Amino acid sequence: MEVKIADSKKETARLFSEYLGNLIAKNTISHIALSGGSTPKEVFKQLAEHFKNEIDWSKVQFYWGDERCVLPDDEESNYKMANEYLFSKIELPLGNIHRIKGENEPIEEAKSYADLLEKSLPNVGKQPQFDLVILGLGDDGHTTSIFPNQIHLWNSEAYCEVAEHPLTGQKRVTLTGGIINNAKEVAFLVTGANKAEKVLEIIEKKGNYNTYPASLVKPNSGRLNWFLDADAAKFIE
Repeated sequence: MEVKIADSKKETARLFSEYLGNLIAKNTISHIALSGGSTPKEVFKQLAEHFKNEIDWSKVQFYWGDERCVLPDDEESNYKMANEYLFSKIELPLGNIHRIKGENEPIEEAKSYADLLEKSLPNVGKQPQFDLVILGLGDDGHTTSIFPNQIHLWNSEAYCEVAEHPLTGQKRVTLTGGIINNAKEVAFLVTGANKAEKVLEIIEKKGNYNTYPASLVKPNSGRLNWFLDADAAKFIE
């Protein structure tokens, strides 16, 4: 595990963007699963502004770790955010974007997306392998759309499952633990003081850490990176 701490959300996004650029540069093709949230939005801004011409975007195949079951132009859509802040500002072939279709019937879309991953990704260890999965962390310890009350979904044999937000009941299609941990690299992007307690518990294995889905992120490769701002890292010893 590597933990990288920056002074601000913007600086965290810059560090991560450099890491991402280096990863893409060394691969012929990079299969990358994106995350939603405010920190990835800052990363997308950094990439569009400072890496637009520095990265060969034609080498990158983009996927998602999860998606809300909404239309692609809905304000809650993870695809919409990536498209608005990154895809629309770089030279990226449309065929390189593999979105989860949140407008479709959730169970059928989970199956369809799992089929897409099986066909599109290299098969390593008898299952699809991403080059990088980017994850966020909820202040309840959830990651992708696997929440503590549905932590059993992490161990599903399916690559994708349908989850529900514990408060709103909103349905989401999410990757499950096996395919996340099979990735060559996994990176958490976490900013904000409201995440600090969970960051401490998960990284240092304290408190109720084992009840949080994010604590189950243990890539088989051993390559787990945390990109934090000072607020999110304030309790780490």
